Amino acid sequence: MSSVSQRKARKYRKTSETEISLSLGLDGKGLGKIKTGIPFFDHMLNLFARHGLFDLEVKAKGDLDVDLHHTVEDVGIVLGQALSTALGKKEGIRRYGCAHVPMDETLARVVVDLSGRPYLELRGLNRRGRAGNFSAQLVEEFLRALSVQGGMNLHAEILYGRDVHHQIEALFKALAKALQEAVSRDPRVKGVPSTKGRI
Repeated sequence: MSSVSQRKARKYRKTSETEISLSLGLDGKGLGKIKTGIPFFDHMLNLFARHGLFDLEVKAKGDLDVDLHHTVEDVGIVLGQALSTALGKKEGIRRYGCAHVPMDETLARVVVDLSGRPYLELRGLNRRGRAGNFSAQLVEEFLRALSVQGGMNLHAEILYGRDVHHQIEALFKALAKALQEAVSRDPRVKGVPSTKGRI
């Protein structure tokens, strides 16, 4: 199902609310093939793939007539699971990543630690705002699911900015760049990057 040596993973999840198939390659070319039924979310995931140089394919069917929440959160769950599987024992990775990304008047910062200890801290995002029919609150649901399933300490912050679309886009791009750094291999790292011997 997954090839840890090539740092790839495929995941499938089906519930009464959603059906999701996803493949992730950590050492890719930034190729995205996304179809969730939510155009704005598709755009954000394509940006995530492109700027993180991840090869990402997502096919999702969800109860969009009820709400977008189930699909967005469940994609976060499956993406986190794929990330965890693709990383395997996390040997040789940098583990930490940090990125600042501007989007016109907005500046976002994302810092991650692939510690195996999930935690999300999200600040500065206008959660009451919307980008079309996409509520900014959904970003928090996606990031929390990703953090929990990916075993990731994730701090995401809008340092300043007004436009909600810009805020969300800057966060997704910064997440991509921070994760790209964290999953990258450093030849100086022997084993896992922890004094505990495992993460």
